[in-house]
Amino acid sequence: PVKLEMLSRFRDEKAQKIIVEELKQGSIDLIIGTQRLLSPDVRFKNLGLLIIDEEHRFGLAAKEKLKSLRTSLDVLSMSATPIPRTLHMSLANLRDISVLREAPEGRQPIRTFVGKYDERKVKEAISKELFRGGQVYYVFNNVAAIARKAVGVASLIPKARVIYAHGQQREPELAAVMEQFYSGKADVLVCTTIIG
Repeated sequence: PVKLEMLSRFRDEKAQKIIVEELKQGSIDLIIGTQRLLSPDVRFKNLGLLIIDEEHRFGLAAKEKLKSLRTSLDVLSMSATPIPRTLHMSLANLRDISVLREAPEGRQPIRTFVGKYDERKVKEAISKELFRGGQVYYVFNNVAAIARKAVGVASLIPKARVIYAHGQQREPELAAVMEQFYSGKADVLVCTTIIG
């Protein structure tokens, strides 16, 4: 009985217009979307709950817009990354906070290593992940050099199917690359923080 929609820049213009109109009319019960939901043309008839996943990925302008929405609705913000301002607000009792102290069942702990760039270690880490049947996100935040970095990663692991993605790619191209990765037709995705 619930009408669900999705709004992001990956929907074609016609679909976006229809969804925006339906939001204004209140005929959509649940909308899932990117920061596209914060665009000036998006208005809600009767928004009651806003759930923000990975709050730390929002920029200042988006956070200001969200702050203005908080006065009239319930907001649940989630993040795996502690945000200093949010922590301060919770300690000052300006904002409620809940902490999940136990990982979900079956969750593998994340192991983090910090050090100088070392091609041997990169090759070893990617090889181990591919050997176990997994895929790899290789985060590289330099759009101008990302294609060269993908070629470099591919040369480290010649059998790996390496592709790259960034937010400046045209939407059809970016969607095709992401679909290629999601469907398992690529092993390594060299990408900017667009993955977030």
